[in-house]
Amino acid sequence: MSEQIRIGIAGYGNLGRGVEASVAQNPDMTLGGVFTRRDPGSIETGLPGTEVFGWGSLAEHADRIDVMVLCGGSKDDLPQQGPELAAIFNTVDSFDTHARIPEYFAEVDAAAKSGGKVAVISTGWDPGVFSINRLFGEAILPEGTTHTFWGRGVSQGHSDALRRIDGVAGAVQYTLPAAPAIEAARNGSGAGLTTAEMHTRECFVVLEEGADPEQVRATIVNMPHYFDEYETTVNFISAEELARDHTEMPHGGFVLRGGDTGGQRQLIEYGLTLEDNPGFTASVLVAYARAAHRLAKAGDRGARTVFDIAPGLLSPRSPEELRAGLL
Repeated sequence: MSEQIRIGIAGYGNLGRGVEASVAQNPDMTLGGVFTRRDPGSIETGLPGTEVFGWGSLAEHADRIDVMVLCGGSKDDLPQQGPELAAIFNTVDSFDTHARIPEYFAEVDAAAKSGGKVAVISTGWDPGVFSINRLFGEAILPEGTTHTFWGRGVSQGHSDALRRIDGVAGAVQYTLPAAPAIEAARNGSGAGLTTAEMHTRECFVVLEEGADPEQVRATIVNMPHYFDEYETTVNFISAEELARDHTEMPHGGFVLRGGDTGGQRQLIEYGLTLEDNPGFTASVLVAYARAAHRLAKAGDRGARTVFDIAPGLLSPRSPEELRAGLL
């Protein structure tokens, strides 16, 4: 067997557990450990033998980890952890606040270059594989319109943003695509669709004792980059209801590019139907961890996005095998 890529997991929530399971499915990888801000002794791992370390010991493991997969949230965790850890490890993350990606890239790029590392940012399915399909659509059909629809499903990033609000004890957020907007995008009449026309957001929130529901509601619907541009419904429920009805994490969506080639209508459509959002996102992160390791070995340094990485670097197969089996 070829050299094993040693993967570290920084943060052990839903995404971290997904990365743990995904590494076990890749024979060219081994798990070097989970790093948590919680008490390591309190963590029950999904697989036997997974080692758990305290967050403060990260730097001590720099020589034992080939790629660190960052599994924190985009709102508060990754803006700090991304640059901090990219100076120490080759990293992969799923930073998904689209409006802030350029500034986040610049910060991580500077840190990775200073440490001589490779950092792949904003991977997953959106941003990530959906981003690639938007690029394909625009490049292939330069005269046309691109629409991206998400859901119905649980957004990890938006749910995490809800849970960070003062007065919120627990929460989940569903993104719902609007059927009339989907049909308009497919038949070529969707140009000019607004954000609010394409999706709605539905929040189910458990309040902490004594929290003001109207203040929490106002904080949610006015949150920049997350809810302020959307029709957002906030439902206050009990902890029992949240545990009973909202523990599964489905998601999905599709990218549509409709265009014209000399008078002929063309449509490109790429879709995902996911029973488990964090499990799929984790699998994308792990594939890009392989690419990050290969880039680092080749002497690359600095931040990269999915646009910068050749698809062949994601696969455990050799270039020769890919040409014979998939091309």
